[in-house]
Amino acid sequence: MKYMSKEQARKWGAGLMAAGLLLGGALLPAETSQAAAAKTQAKVNSSLVVLKTNGTISQHTGIVSAGKVWVPVAFMRDTLGMPLTYDKTEKTYTIGNGITRTKLMVSDYGTSISVNNYYLGEFDGKIINNRLYVPFDLLSDYLGYKGDWNAASGRLNVIKKTQNPITVTTETYSKDYKDAPIKLDYPQISGLDNAKAQAAINNTLKQTFLKYAEGAEKEIAIRAKDDRPYEYEGGYVVTYNQDGVLSLVTSQYGYTGGAHGMTYRNAFTFSLKDGKQLLLGDLFGANPNYKKELNAKLAKLLKANGGYLGGFTGLNTEKDFYLKDGKAVLFFQLYEYTAYAAGFPEFTFTFKELLPGGSSPFAALK
Repeated sequence: MKYMSKEQARKWGAGLMAAGLLLGGALLPAETSQAAAAKTQAKVNSSLVVLKTNGTISQHTGIVSAGKVWVPVAFMRDTLGMPLTYDKTEKTYTIGNGITRTKLMVSDYGTSISVNNYYLGEFDGKIINNRLYVPFDLLSDYLGYKGDWNAASGRLNVIKKTQNPITVTTETYSKDYKDAPIKLDYPQISGLDNAKAQAAINNTLKQTFLKYAEGAEKEIAIRAKDDRPYEYEGGYVVTYNQDGVLSLVTSQYGYTGGAHGMTYRNAFTFSLKDGKQLLLGDLFGANPNYKKELNAKLAKLLKANGGYLGGFTGLNTEKDFYLKDGKAVLFFQLYEYTAYAAGFPEFTFTFKELLPGGSSPFAALK
């Protein structure tokens, strides 16, 4: 999940184009600028993919390009039944609902993607043969689907994941200070049988954002009248909700003048059994050398990463990670070891890399 600053997000929002034809249907207005569309057309060497859901073949086909499977947005709408709308004012497609609601902003710069208003810099969309496609990894990483991919036959069967029986909803802390608005969206869960665990998780998440709001209000209180307008925003995205574990990432962005704002990221992985926030050691402690191995790998990766400023001697926290299917993603903050332009350095490790004998990181939680 690469970093996209607020300034970059505004850039994506500029000059957006409408493209009813991108979905291969007449649902949306056909206002496409052919000149703009030509700039964003993907030039790919691709092969077709037969798309299925629960074993039933869809009328839509996917594409394999650069080793990835891409699915058309029309497949998500027509076959998966995800509601799709088009905002003529913002010139933005929105597909899905709730905390997996996905926005696709098609512009001369490309197609940016956000889930639950959380920008995902590692993903973009492609316009191929006048159709809008997204990588299937988007669906599997953030939208609650998994795929049974058969490369030999060129078939992908898409089915919904079995997720924890909880509901995640969004609460908002909002203050409309003059020239310094605060709007922080934070998650809250319901549906756990263990009320104490549920309350602990919700309190941890809420207090993270309230603490940030408290700091913002102190900055606003001493803001000079001739300062540029301030702004503060926060949001989150769920990355894993299976096996009795909930993992998510939150961000808090603030602009208080200067060349750019500043974003802080937190990650939380909870055991739904008792509400405990899990550390790397709780998941990978079956490997007594997990931290030593991670530090050695991270040292090499950071040095190879653009913008490395030096100073890494080992992990100073075991909290800055989140989970995906079969993977743990570790990250560092802006400026922690790299220049601002490098964003949040992220490094992905499979469970198999971190645990002996293919054991499960969740075994000790049951």
